[in-house]
Order: sequence, then structure tokens, then C-alpha cells
Amino acid sequence: MKIIKIAQQLRLKDLCSVKTNFSDADFWIQRKGSRESVGAPTKSFSPENIGIKVERTEILDPGYLFYMFMHLHSTGKFQSLSKGMLNLQHITVSDIANIALNG
Repeated sequence: MKIIKIAQQLRLKDLCSVKTNFSDADFWIQRKGSRESVGAPTKSFSPENIGIKVERTEILDPGYLFYMFMHLHSTGKFQSLSKGMLNLQHITVSDIANIALNG
């Protein structure tokens, strides 16, 4: 009998803590704003933003992840996730925590 192992989808929340009002995070994601600014990564703390701290640094480097989020933001990933009207858009902690890391 041949056993086939199905690979589980690896999500950001599997390797990182993701929450708001997270002053000890490695970096933050802008949670509210215009459609163009939502999702922008920053190194400046704000309790309103979504903080991300890599817990499994043997698997994922926080510096690499910051640049990955810069790429996601520049390619419009968060525009498709954002909700709201006109210039008042937002993304949720769940939107960020559930980002797939392996495909």
C-alpha cells in the first residue's frame, strides 16, 4: 500500500505572532488608510497597525519577511484584501495571519 502525504499549507500564523497593539513586533503593517497605503510595512510602532514577530527564526528571517511584505504591498496584494469604501480601507489581523508562505 502506497501512502501519500498531503502537504499542509504553511501560513504566516504558523511561524509568527500577528496582532495589533504589539510593541515588541519585528515590524508592522498599516491596517487602515487609503487603498494604496493599506498593507504598507513599516518599522515604526503604532498600536493601530498589525504587528508581526517571527517566532520561528530558524525557519524564517524577520528581515527577509519585511522585504517580502514590501513586495506584496508594491504588487497590490493588500488592495485585493482590503475592505471599506473610498479612501477608508482596512485589512484584518486574520487577513495577514492567513497569508500562505508556500505557494
